[in-house]
Amino acid sequence: MSVCGEAVGAGSLPSELVVHIFSFLAAPDRLRASAACSHWRECLFYPALWPRLRLSLRVSPAERPRLEFLMRKCGWFVRELRVQFAADNYPTGGGGAAAGEGAAVAGDGEAPPPLSPRWLDLLRTYLELVLCVLSSVRNNRNLQKLSLFGDISILQQHGTISNTYLGKVDPDGKKIKQIQQLFEEILGNSRQLKWLSCGLMLQIVTPTSLSSLSNPIANTMEHLSLLDNHIPGNTTLITAVELERFVNLRSLALDFCDFTAEMARVLADSNHVPLHRLSLLVHSVSIMHKSLDNMPKDENWQALTRNSTNLRVYIMAFDVKSDDMLRILKPSIPLERIHFDSYVTCVSGAVVDLISRQYDKFLTHFILMNDVIDMSAFPDLSDNRNEDPLVLLAWRCTRLSLLAVHGYTVWAHNLIAIARLRGSDLKVLEVTEESIEFDQGELADQDVDPVHNFIEQVSLGLGRPWHAVMDIELLSVFTEPTRHFYKEMQSFSEGI
Repeated sequence: MSVCGEAVGAGSLPSELVVHIFSFLAAPDRLRASAACSHWRECLFYPALWPRLRLSLRVSPAERPRLEFLMRKCGWFVRELRVQFAADNYPTGGGGAAAGEGAAVAGDGEAPPPLSPRWLDLLRTYLELVLCVLSSVRNNRNLQKLSLFGDISILQQHGTISNTYLGKVDPDGKKIKQIQQLFEEILGNSRQLKWLSCGLMLQIVTPTSLSSLSNPIANTMEHLSLLDNHIPGNTTLITAVELERFVNLRSLALDFCDFTAEMARVLADSNHVPLHRLSLLVHSVSIMHKSLDNMPKDENWQALTRNSTNLRVYIMAFDVKSDDMLRILKPSIPLERIHFDSYVTCVSGAVVDLISRQYDKFLTHFILMNDVIDMSAFPDLSDNRNEDPLVLLAWRCTRLSLLAVHGYTVWAHNLIAIARLRGSDLKVLEVTEESIEFDQGELADQDVDPVHNFIEQVSLGLGRPWHAVMDIELLSVFTEPTRHFYKEMQSFSEGI
């Protein structure tokens, strides 16, 4: 039987039947099948086949034709759209900055350092891709979930991108204004939107963006994530008064400095449905420009958890001083996950000890990362202590299922103790090889290979084969912390 081209064959099947057949195929298989004939190609982009569109885009001019094609075909009807913008091979040198170097940030009163042409091309392409996505869904009234994540935040690791840079690629700010207007149009035209997530994008959300949402849509919104750290000064993206409209919110993600005591009181009100997930991003730059004075006190957390008994909190801290963390970590926070990422500051043993004592009933995920340059000088949390804080964490937090450490000294005998304490309940134990140290006594024993014995003992404790992380590039949790946090935050919120 001929596939196409004859009166009888697959090519003569009714469109409804072809679409039904396509519905059983994965997206790559649909694409291959659509090459059979023009009739099948016409059926490929039937709306029922593409309720969800998830794109991971390289910030590259070569990406634009593919993006324009997909958005032209699907943008007007897709119900769930998730787009992640990620730049490949970030340029360094010539005024550029690698992650954590902060070379693109000027001090107060200083002229910003020049960016290399590649950085400017990156910014220009990024703006064009964002415009392409937003313009394609501006009139989509069926949109139920919209999630945008911009890895462009690597340009502002220690601050914000100067308007001088944007002025070079966007004279008079026309593209930025167009992006903001399109975003508000999407919100204003929405009729079914229940999930809105915008993370570390560049000047897409403004303090007035949410006012574009009608009251009926705001009243039925279930997830709201606003993690845009390009807002200057002490400006916030949402106020407690604005939050009062979101009475059906079950999941919320904000900059920690924007989550005030007044917001906690609004969410604790009986008019709001119980909040199940709260993700907070604590950034040293945000603390520097804003203030911790308005953060929820312990009594605010107590009131919130009384109304939301199943509330769980996820915190990610970027370069936050230990003194600030000791202020932030109130006893009544139902903290389930915490992720530390440092380039300048280091987490103290006192902070780890406080976490293990206060959140032993809730904590399941603990990530400790220090992206230091000097590999020979990792901080040692157990220095001058009778007990190692990480061992105490494993002992006290009986629900701990994930522990990841890089850039901090972890002694081999302590890691064995952690494996034995948690056993098979510790589903993920990721420790980089360069973080592990051995006692001189262990190395002096010539009868036993200390490394082999160490790996064997950890494996026995966990009840499964285990090895230290040999190649850090394989783990996004260490190499792409913001992307990892955003991805985990999404699944954390969806897992209600």
